[in-house]
Amino acid sequence: MSKAQTEEELAVKCGYWHNFRFNPQAENKFTLDSKAPSGDYQEFLDGEVRYNSLKRSNPEKAEKLFALNEKQAKERYEYLNKLVTLYGNQE
Repeated sequence: MSKAQTEEELAVKCGYWHNFRFNPQAENKFTLDSKAPSGDYQEFLDGEVRYNSLKRSNPEKAEKLFALNEKQAKERYEYLNKLVTLYGNQE
């Protein structure tokens, strides 16, 4: 728990987690606070116990799942960027 904020920051930097705000009453209804992923996604996963244990017990399956996880995280970021454009153009 003592490193929770550091882990949260790493999760956002690598694109594992995205920070955004949605307020239907605001002028900018949807705001994406996260920047484009810049950290090493796989390195972040290696630092997480739940993923590291899978990697040790079943490396082949872990490699496939981690690659899929990274791909989906990039797709989520692209989707959130589209929402920024969508909600920004409605005014």
